[in-house]
Amino acid sequence: MKKINVITLGCSKNVVDSEHLMAQLSAAGYELVFDSDSTDSEVVIINTCGFIGDAKQESIDTILSAVKAKEEGLIERLFVIGCLSERYADLLRDEIPEVDEYFGVNDWADIVAALGGDYSAERETERVLTTPSHYAYLKISEGCNWQCGYCAIPLIRGKHKSVPMEQVLEEAQKLADSGVKELIVIAQDTTYYGIDLYGRRRLADLLTELCKIKSIKWIRLHYAYPAAFPEDVIEVMACESKICKYLDIPFQHISDNMLSAMKRRHTKAEALELIERLRSRIPDIALRTTLLVGYPTETEQDIAELAEFVKQVRFERLGVFPYSEEEGTYSAEKLTDDVSEEEKEARAAYIMQIQEQISLENNLAREGQTMRVVVDGRQGDYYIARSQYDSPEVDQEILIPADKRRLRRGCFYDVRITGAENYDLYAEVI
Repeated sequence: MKKINVITLGCSKNVVDSEHLMAQLSAAGYELVFDSDSTDSEVVIINTCGFIGDAKQESIDTILSAVKAKEEGLIERLFVIGCLSERYADLLRDEIPEVDEYFGVNDWADIVAALGGDYSAERETERVLTTPSHYAYLKISEGCNWQCGYCAIPLIRGKHKSVPMEQVLEEAQKLADSGVKELIVIAQDTTYYGIDLYGRRRLADLLTELCKIKSIKWIRLHYAYPAAFPEDVIEVMACESKICKYLDIPFQHISDNMLSAMKRRHTKAEALELIERLRSRIPDIALRTTLLVGYPTETEQDIAELAEFVKQVRFERLGVFPYSEEEGTYSAEKLTDDVSEEEKEARAAYIMQIQEQISLENNLAREGQTMRVVVDGRQGDYYIARSQYDSPEVDQEILIPADKRRLRRGCFYDVRITGAENYDLYAEVI
């Protein structure tokens, strides 16, 4: 029985793809490891990211490292799959011919066949988890219809395509049966779910059904596009106790000039109105957003307006990305990348400096409060935990001293917040 090392780069949607693929390969009789640095695997599969420049470079570097291992006889076969391979397969074949084969984002049956297995549609809801066993990402759709000016996702992943609800629920139940307690619902745009299959958006219906799975404790919602945000989703988030009071909603910018240039489908006024609706109906909601700076034609006034927006809204969680020109997108073909890389980085740092102070003040306000947390693991002298207001990998952590009481990973505890830093909290178990 040969061993396959599956290395996953990029976003959580890639994680789900790798986990589905690993279930198929496991059924074919392979021994599987993931993201391993060891060299005892006969086959290496690299699931790449092709979204922005830094991610593409990481993918290339990982491929070249595996090629070196193959040339040294440490591995027998090397396959590259995913977004980078989907976009640049022909170029990659010319530049890195040592790879045995390149596959795109939907070539799962071909990958399994290349390794001597038979792809089974009956296993499409099965996963081999690579996350800690108590949480899992649940991908409910593929692709995107919005066509934002900077984004290559529609070029890579195609148009929006929902996963049928019964299939999503079957997969969620299997995850729950395996011990998963937290589902993180993801897609390019989760709010668009169902419109292609059912003629209307049905995210609220899906969330309601997911809440009926008894052993699931938390359901978390990521990547919700702001335009035409469904009112029934706000209602179900407000009413269903299992749904975390947390929403990842990428606004990207707030200046109407920039929103128009980016081909976003909402205005500044609409964004502010949506935030008001969310916080009015769900007073304790933690809003996470991502912002994009240095986009073509962005001015100092646009940045000042964005900074004021961040100060006004006081997001609980926020990330900033400098603009990266991507081939084939509207901005690459129609606009000039007229902001220097140094200026992009400076603008990103400026916004994050503002957010750092906001985060500290928000955290200081949590001191003395009691919160329900889940333990993700232990590092050194502390257990690492999260509240419903924090998503794994991307948000802050709650640190609990490990010398007072033994805690179990994946279990929930009530804690009292005892201290705060810019992006972390300290707590003790009650």
